[in-house]
Amino acid sequence: SGLVLVKNPHLDLMEEDVLYHLDLGTKTHNLPAMFGDIKFVCVGGSPNRMRAFAQFMQRELGLAGDGEDVADICAGSDRYAMYRAGPVLSVSHGMGIPSISIMLHELIKLLHHAKCRDVTIIRIGTSGGLGIEPGSVVITDTAVDSSFQPRFEQVVLDDVVVRSTELDKDLAEELLACSRDIPDFPTLIGHTMCTYDFYEGQGRLDGALCSFSREKKLEYLRRAYDAGVRNIEMESTAFAALCGLCGLRGESHLFHLL
Repeated sequence: SGLVLVKNPHLDLMEEDVLYHLDLGTKTHNLPAMFGDIKFVCVGGSPNRMRAFAQFMQRELGLAGDGEDVADICAGSDRYAMYRAGPVLSVSHGMGIPSISIMLHELIKLLHHAKCRDVTIIRIGTSGGLGIEPGSVVITDTAVDSSFQPRFEQVVLDDVVVRSTELDKDLAEELLACSRDIPDFPTLIGHTMCTYDFYEGQGRLDGALCSFSREKKLEYLRRAYDAGVRNIEMESTAFAALCGLCGLRGESHLFHLL
């Protein structure tokens, strides 16, 4: 039916579903009226960046206003920011798997309660590249963990649950085809490696701790490249797993700026 799914039988037993970190709820807000016609959701780390993206979409879609009047729908919360431009929702998710996971749980419930159909969700953001030209855009086909495996491990109570991180291959090809009309930067499809840390987890030598040599770092990055990894960030495995399980057509569209 194209509806956004939730896989939680307990939700049906709740009198009200409060989306705490978005400052929204099923009793306090008419979610179908507010969001029922949303078709695209773009998420990224920075609130300011997602506001700028919503302003850009407002201009691109020819909507009324100059873009400066976009309002933060989640202004009552200091956790995330959410902006709307026509059928496009622009939402910040912070940094790292815990932060994006919290946002996605509540965003997916929001889309479900609003009875949205056929929603495409795209994560946009910066990343560190491997063997590619600075300024490139990497369209993720598969998110992998630090062992280059397509999986997301989530500890649920005392069980380790492993979930698939495959993304929508057709959507990746559609985005690649669109990029051919924009000659300003090179675009490619590749694996994205997701880590739990910005410094040691990504092989950086300038953190407060560093337990490896430069040579060991370079050997690891060479193995990552040989495994198909073209960029590194900190959210893609959780993003791919949650979107896939809940019926969202998802993709990561990551700019390599380093």
